[in-house]
Amino acid sequence: MEAAAAAVTAGQLRERGNAEFQAGDHAAALAAYTEALSLCDAGPERAVLHRNRAACYLKLEDYTKAEADASKAIEADGRDVKALFRRSQALQKLGRLDQAVSDLQRCLSLEPKNKAFQEALRALGSSMHEKMKTMSCTDSKVEQMFQILLDHEENDADKKQKAAQNLIVLAREEAGAEKIFQSDGVRLLTQLLDTAKADLMLAALRTLVGLCSGHRSRTTAILAELGAPRLSAVLGVEHEQVSLAACNLLHVMFDSLKEGLQKDFRGKDDAVVLDSSKDLKLLIKHLLELLALEGASAHGRDNALNLLIKVVPRKSPKETNNSMSLWVIDQGLKKILEVGSTVCGSPGSLPVTENSRMSASVLLSKLYDDLKCDAERENFHHLCKDYVRSWFEGQELVGKLRAIQTVSCLLQGPSDAGNRVLELEGIMDSVLSLCASVREAHQLVAVEALIHAADKAKRASFITANGVSLLKEIYKHSERDSIRIRALVGLCKLGSAGGTDFSMKQFAEGSTLKLAKQCRKWLCNEAMDVGTRRWAVEGLAYLTFDADVKEEFVEDKAAMQAMFHLAKSEDRSVLYAVASTLVNCTNSYDHEEPDPQMLELAKYAKQHIPEQHPKDKPDFVKRRVRKLLTAGVVSALACMVKSESPALTNSCRELISRVFLALVEEAEDRGGVVAQGGGKALIPLSLEGTEVGQTKAAQALAKITITSNPEMAFPGERIYEVVRPLVSLLRLQRTGLENFEGLMALTNLAGISERLRQKILKEKAVPMIEGYMFEEHELIRLAATECMCNMAMSREVQELFLAENSDRLKLMVLYSGEEDEKLRRAASGTLAMLTALHPPICKRIPQVVSAPRWGGGTRDTGAAPVTQVPSPGSRDSLSCPQPDRARAGCLGAAEGSAEGSCCPADSALAGDPAGPAAEHQHGAAAPRGRGGDEHGGG
Repeated sequence: MEAAAAAVTAGQLRERGNAEFQAGDHAAALAAYTEALSLCDAGPERAVLHRNRAACYLKLEDYTKAEADASKAIEADGRDVKALFRRSQALQKLGRLDQAVSDLQRCLSLEPKNKAFQEALRALGSSMHEKMKTMSCTDSKVEQMFQILLDHEENDADKKQKAAQNLIVLAREEAGAEKIFQSDGVRLLTQLLDTAKADLMLAALRTLVGLCSGHRSRTTAILAELGAPRLSAVLGVEHEQVSLAACNLLHVMFDSLKEGLQKDFRGKDDAVVLDSSKDLKLLIKHLLELLALEGASAHGRDNALNLLIKVVPRKSPKETNNSMSLWVIDQGLKKILEVGSTVCGSPGSLPVTENSRMSASVLLSKLYDDLKCDAERENFHHLCKDYVRSWFEGQELVGKLRAIQTVSCLLQGPSDAGNRVLELEGIMDSVLSLCASVREAHQLVAVEALIHAADKAKRASFITANGVSLLKEIYKHSERDSIRIRALVGLCKLGSAGGTDFSMKQFAEGSTLKLAKQCRKWLCNEAMDVGTRRWAVEGLAYLTFDADVKEEFVEDKAAMQAMFHLAKSEDRSVLYAVASTLVNCTNSYDHEEPDPQMLELAKYAKQHIPEQHPKDKPDFVKRRVRKLLTAGVVSALACMVKSESPALTNSCRELISRVFLALVEEAEDRGGVVAQGGGKALIPLSLEGTEVGQTKAAQALAKITITSNPEMAFPGERIYEVVRPLVSLLRLQRTGLENFEGLMALTNLAGISERLRQKILKEKAVPMIEGYMFEEHELIRLAATECMCNMAMSREVQELFLAENSDRLKLMVLYSGEEDEKLRRAASGTLAMLTALHPPICKRIPQVVSAPRWGGGTRDTGAAPVTQVPSPGSRDSLSCPQPDRARAGCLGAAEGSAEGSCCPADSALAGDPAGPAAEHQHGAAAPRGRGGDEHGGG
């Protein structure tokens, strides 16, 4: 009896799967067939289910699984023509044309008169003929191109360049890449690399990139043929473009070795590729050796550091295996410190660029952050101390300089390790004594170490007592600007110890303004080298805690533009200082309003109470933001975001996100921000970096989407990239204001097209929006309901309202009778949309109305939160209230704004007892000019 019941259940599931397949929901059909398989033991029935699953996988474009399921059906019945035909389709998509032809021929032998089989075989035969013809033609072309490139007597440069370009283009296609590989191409490309001619080396490296991209087995073979030492040597060459191309090739090889067989050509025998961890370690070992190799070029060393930063640490804390970082620390930490300890101009120093030491600091910081326990961190500290002692103890002055430079490097990276090393006996005394050296190189090293040490609270009091007078002396009497500017930055750091607290001033009245004026003067002096001018920005990053300094800085347009120009320069180590200065000027750092009761208690206990500078009030901040926008801050920020330098750390990204959020606070400024590339720059910021940084960037995107036409603000495919950041604002840990703005932005997007609504559904926003429909705050509840109205245009959402044991429809009917007019109209519009687009819902509404009534309001319903809900969107014309002018604000006048009513965020959302923090457009009606789209016009 039980077996019979199970068989009936499996049959019902199969029927359900058939219905879902016919309706076009292939994922749901697949789930039904899979569940039926788990309940079914009968061989013939299982064969049918496998065949049906193969059809689903074909629709879902998972051809490997489609082939596997069709094969299982064929094993049960070798004459199953449907299964044979489906397997042939899957094999054709997988590129195994000979096997696909064999299956089609078998189909025709079973059903000779089937026209579909005849046509499929004819088309496949034609495809194979074309492929063979192309491959034959490609064979001769590949051979011809290599002959031209390797012919020493060929003097036609244009001909060689064309052959090289053709080879690179051919390698980008899978068929071409495989043909080059099969035609002894790797050996020939190795010969091109060995010519030592830059143009030929570039052609070889770029062709190898195509061969290795996403193909682990080919990458393994190429690595074995070329050898890691040769690749490392090419990375370290003097020619900058060749080194960069080698870096790109190595990065592609790392990705292919890590990520596996994404595009592998698999033969009939499905060759197995061995574990690639040995190859990865081999490449990393040679990169580490390159760092300490005296003959390697400076940019080659930088490229090696950048590669290690990208490929060694874990991408996410969720990954449990940090063995690669541990291996690099054991095998190569001292080699990394060799770069960080380099003193330019000293005997035996390694060739480095202005970015090398910063890159070493970033790599050290990432390795340290990748450690999981105290024992691993203690080992890191132990190795750092041993390295510093090896230079400091029993060495001449050059050794002490190397030790101090190592301390600076560590303080800029893993500061915990830097502080530990700074406490070693004699280090701090040596720093202070070398600050008074008569030799510029020695002074530079010591003063920089003092500056980085002053940045750490643990040492600030010691340095304030022992270093301030020394720094003042150097600043006043040194004849070298390179020394004076560093001494000034040290004073700036110590002078800003009170942060934004107006009552905590380290220096006499007016001193910070004088220091800031000198910083601006050096910043604008184009005769000075970029590295020295960078220190002027470092100084401003600290001095701009003072509101008087901020005001003077934004009045100096030349200084602002000089800083923006530096942000776009090749010296990427300035990025953090620029971002910090802009955060201070826009007041976009975190600051909480103190609790009045706590203030009274602090006064009673005679405790220090932080004070806000009068010029840090909102009106002053707004004026500063406007001046920064006029000076071109957006283009500078966009350029900073594009940088692939290690200096663009997650912390730096967070600062840039904070600035962008401040820039789009006022609706009238958002059009200008978008026009200068701000919208494009915000998308990567919202997807990478710290959680705070991603949230700030997502909120900035939401503000832009609310008051602008999204299709203009994010043209083309970019509009679909905005959905995920906006959905992230709906998480429960976000603030009420962020939830509200995320809902309103999604409202406008959902009113644009079905494809956008599908993207919102795919990001699983529906359950979150449903949750906010029960929110007590009226504006959030309204925004979620409006979202539902636009999302109701999607068939999937409409079906949710017909689901068994669902109270969604009941909730909408209830909201249609609420006192809040806007909520009432939003819910009524949703019902109108649902009944117009999905008539079966009409039959359900009387059932809902006649059911036992809920209590008098949303909080008395007794309804449990539903498990799924429609996702954000903007109200259709049926549910659109006219703008309430008392609440509207001025967003309707915003450049490029979409149509709809406006209302300010409630003070409870904005956290501002004096009034609204921002104004927001409710995505009420469909945007202007869309009367004929899929809404049906209401």
